[in-house]
Amino acid sequence: MYYKGFIIAAATFLIIGLFHPIVIKTEYRWGIRPWWIFLMVGVITIAGSLLVENVMLSALLGVFGASSLWSIGELFSQKKRVEKGWFPMNPKREHEYRTEYGKKS
Repeated sequence: MYYKGFIIAAATFLIIGLFHPIVIKTEYRWGIRPWWIFLMVGVITIAGSLLVENVMLSALLGVFGASSLWSIGELFSQKKRVEKGWFPMNPKREHEYRTEYGKKS
């Protein structure tokens, strides 16, 4: 039986699931400022996936890197979701958000 595809699929599911709360907590604590960390992690892990001979590890590095890059857009989208009231706003950074009508709070 060939199991590598199943392991890659399960790990992909877990990696994507891991990034969801990371994005929410990052935006709540620090806003969108750390987007460049997601960029660096994504570029480094994708570059690493090109240098690793093991297919499973290479695939997982690529998935992790792509998820990290995707999280940049999700970080900015999360800020908009907070502005819409869908997620809690960090009261310490209330001045960084816009109200429903595009005006600063």
